[in-house]
Amino acid sequence: MFTLIRNADIYAPKPLGVQDIFIANGVIAAIGEKLDVRIAGVEIAEYDLEGRKVIPGLMDNHVHITGGGGEGGFATRTPEIQLSSITTSGVTTVFGLLGTDGTTRSMPNLLAKACALEEEGITTYIYSGAYQVPTPTLTGCIRDDIMLIHKVLGAGEIAISDHRSSQPRYSLYRDIVAQARVGGMLSNKAGVVDFHVGDGKRGLEPLRRIIANSEIPYTNMLPTHINRIGHLLDDAIAYAKEGGYVDITSGVSPETGSQAAIKPSQAIARLLAEGVPADHILMSSDGNGSMPVFDEKGNNIGVGVADQKTLLTELRDAVLHEGCDLETVLPVVTSNVARLFKLPQKGEIRVGADADLAVLCSKWKLKKLWAKGRLMVDDGEPIVFGTYEKLKR
Repeated sequence: MFTLIRNADIYAPKPLGVQDIFIANGVIAAIGEKLDVRIAGVEIAEYDLEGRKVIPGLMDNHVHITGGGGEGGFATRTPEIQLSSITTSGVTTVFGLLGTDGTTRSMPNLLAKACALEEEGITTYIYSGAYQVPTPTLTGCIRDDIMLIHKVLGAGEIAISDHRSSQPRYSLYRDIVAQARVGGMLSNKAGVVDFHVGDGKRGLEPLRRIIANSEIPYTNMLPTHINRIGHLLDDAIAYAKEGGYVDITSGVSPETGSQAAIKPSQAIARLLAEGVPADHILMSSDGNGSMPVFDEKGNNIGVGVADQKTLLTELRDAVLHEGCDLETVLPVVTSNVARLFKLPQKGEIRVGADADLAVLCSKWKLKKLWAKGRLMVDDGEPIVFGTYEKLKR
C-alpha cells in the first residue's frame, strides 16, 4: 500500500537528481529530498537505492502477447507471453496485438490475455485487427471496438509494403485510419493505427497518400519496423520530418539475425542527427513475435522469437555507444508513447502518475521494478509470477 524509495537518481525522463519517492496506493504521492513520511498505525516499506538510476517503467507499444508467427507452418507459432518475461525486461505497460495470423489468433483471445496480464500486475492495452484487410474485430467494426471496449486504443498491426499483406486497395487503408480516428475522438482515446511495414519498395507511400488525400493527421498512424532495411529508414526519416511519427523495432537488428536491418540504437541516433523531432520517435520490441527468415524467392528458411529485453539493451547502446543523452532517448520508450496514445498517467515519474519504476544498476541491468506500486522484480529476479508460472515452480 505504501512504499518509500530513498536516494533515487531520477530520470523522469528529465534528470531530477537524487531524491526520494513516496508511493501510495499505486500512485506517486510525493517526490523530494529526504522525505519525512509517517502514517499512524501504518507500516511503510522502505528501500534505499544508494544513488542508482530510476527511470519510468518501459512502455512497449507492440507485443504479441498471445504469440505470433506461423509463417513456417503450425509448429512455428510462438507461445503466449508470461508475466515474468515482461517484468524482467523493465516493462510495465504493454500493447497487445495480432500479426500475420488473424485466423488461429483471435481478438477475443487477445482481449482475454490482456485482462489476465492486468490481473497479474501490469498495465495492458490492445489494438483491434491483424495484418489482413478486412481485418478481424470484436464488434464487427474498428470504430465500435475503440469506443466500446476499454482496452482497445487503436487498430493494428495492419500490413503494408509486405508480401504477407492482403494487398488491398488504398481506400481500405484510408477507411481503417478514418474509423480509428473517429472512434478515438468519440471515446477520448488516441485512435492510432499501428502499421507493420515490410521491406517492399513502396515503403510509407500508402500513408503519405492518406495524408495527401484526406484531412486525417499524422497522429493517427504509426509505422513500425522502420529499421528493418536501409531504404525504409531513409523513407521514415523523410516521413517524420514531414510531421509523421515512427516506431523503431528493438528486436530487429543484425545481432538478432536480421542482416539487412539497422541496429536500433544506431537508428535512433541517425533520426536525431537528421533533424527528426525527438518526440516523434518511438521504439517497441515486437516482443514474443516470430522473426521469420525468407530466402530470395520468399520461402521461409528459419524462425526466431523477438525478445523484450532488447528495449533496455538498445537504450543502453544509444547512450554508451552512440553518444545520446539518456534524457533524450528515454522518451522513445516512455513519455513519447504515453503522449501519442493519450495516457497521462504513464511514461513519467511525477506526482500523480502511476508508480511504474525501473531501477538500473551501474551496468544497465535491471535491479528492481515496480508496476503500479507493486514490487515485481527484486535484485534482477522476478518475485511476482503469472498464474501458470506458479504451477511450474
